[in-house]
Amino acid sequence: MSRGTAQTIMAFDYGQKRIGVAVGQTVSRTATALRIVPAKHGNPQWRQLSELIDEWGPDLFVVGMPAHEDLRPQPLHDDIERFSRRLSGRYNLPVEFIDERLSSFAAGGDVATGSEALDAGAAKMILISWLEQIPLQPTPENP
Repeated sequence: MSRGTAQTIMAFDYGQKRIGVAVGQTVSRTATALRIVPAKHGNPQWRQLSELIDEWGPDLFVVGMPAHEDLRPQPLHDDIERFSRRLSGRYNLPVEFIDERLSSFAAGGDVATGSEALDAGAAKMILISWLEQIPLQPTPENP
């Protein structure tokens, strides 16, 4: 990511039935839960995903990757990698991964009840975690 340029980031909380989607911005360091995209056996409704990507014009995708406490991969690891490769290839954008172990738990306190809101909220928490890890970008007030 180039330093000093505003970028729109789209984050995903991958699931076999639903994929939570959130969007954020690197300068404001804010994230918004958008919605879920239905999936069947891990295959998203690509048309719905394309509509969101066309609307928000992200520069980068961030995908949550769960791991055990001892960092062993979770069962969905291979499916998430496959989804990410397809996402990057289809939209010609880079993908970064971030540990999402606690994103659904954290989202539970941040969103209304219901699994759809929880999935989009988890994507928001994934994105917030990613935004917190990038260096602060210079502003006119703080070069």
